[in-house]
Amino acid sequence: MGDVAQRVGVSRALVSLVFRNERGPSEETRQRVFAAARELGYRPDSAAQMLARSRSKVLGVMFTARNPFHNDLIEGVYPVAEELGYDILLSATAPSRAEQAAVEALLSHRCEGLVLLGPNLEPGYVRELATRIPTAVVGRRFSGAEVDAVHAAEAQGVRQIIDYLVELGHKSIAHIDGGDGPGSAERRRAYKAALRRHGLAEHISVLPGDQTEESGAAAARALLADRESMPTAVFAGNDRCAVGFLDTVWRAGLEVPGDISVVGFDDSPLAQLSHIDLTTVAQAPERQAELAVRAVVSRLDDPAREPAHLVIQPKLVVRGTTGSPRA
Repeated sequence: MGDVAQRVGVSRALVSLVFRNERGPSEETRQRVFAAARELGYRPDSAAQMLARSRSKVLGVMFTARNPFHNDLIEGVYPVAEELGYDILLSATAPSRAEQAAVEALLSHRCEGLVLLGPNLEPGYVRELATRIPTAVVGRRFSGAEVDAVHAAEAQGVRQIIDYLVELGHKSIAHIDGGDGPGSAERRRAYKAALRRHGLAEHISVLPGDQTEESGAAAARALLADRESMPTAVFAGNDRCAVGFLDTVWRAGLEVPGDISVVGFDDSPLAQLSHIDLTTVAQAPERQAELAVRAVVSRLDDPAREPAHLVIQPKLVVRGTTGSPRA
């Protein structure tokens, strides 16, 4: 700022007023200051600004690398954060980086609030974390923790899937489990309940897996080993799992949906690709992201507010991987 002030021929204090958009300097002076800043390549030092004020106006977001649904959520975080006057700091988890390390990194950068996308953190740690900083969790619920929770109505989405497949004529419908991934337990329970409701309890089949392409491929190989008893439809734990399943059965020469119908969950960009064209369940990631950010900011404004439980209504999106079973 001293360099800018010297270039314009004004005091450093006046330059500071301009950059903070305070009253006092004339419009002509403001334009001269901004022009000098551009010429000198001046950029505000955000770290110094945080030290100079009591609030950082930064929200931290923990996400999982290589998770397309988390990418969709992040895209939804930025517009609402900017609208509310906050910057976003991202911290990724990966096989080589634990979730707790990702969270602690955000705390070390003086984030005012946290948005955790599909965390697998220990409940005790989440409860303790909520006493330190306003936190919203997307895709999971932690009972007893003072955190805001945002998620889709998983059971409703699964009911839509099973109802649709049964209406097409399917009876033998298998489910590839999502392991400990976000929403997996609810989807597994809802799958079993839906088949029982349709009188198809004897066809309940839960294949082990997780929410990755590799687990979908492994489930496909297991089914292909005994083609005589293959189901006519498969509900995968999420879109990534469904894509792995599709790749394997296609390579094995099966027709989709002729030989087997496949349904995912998330409506990720993968599902929408023309050569995949996956039937799946949309759960409005942009809306979930917006609700999570607004919940954190609301708690910053009112720390005594009770935790909110916000539920998004999912919607079945029918595409080309489902059809009636062959006679």
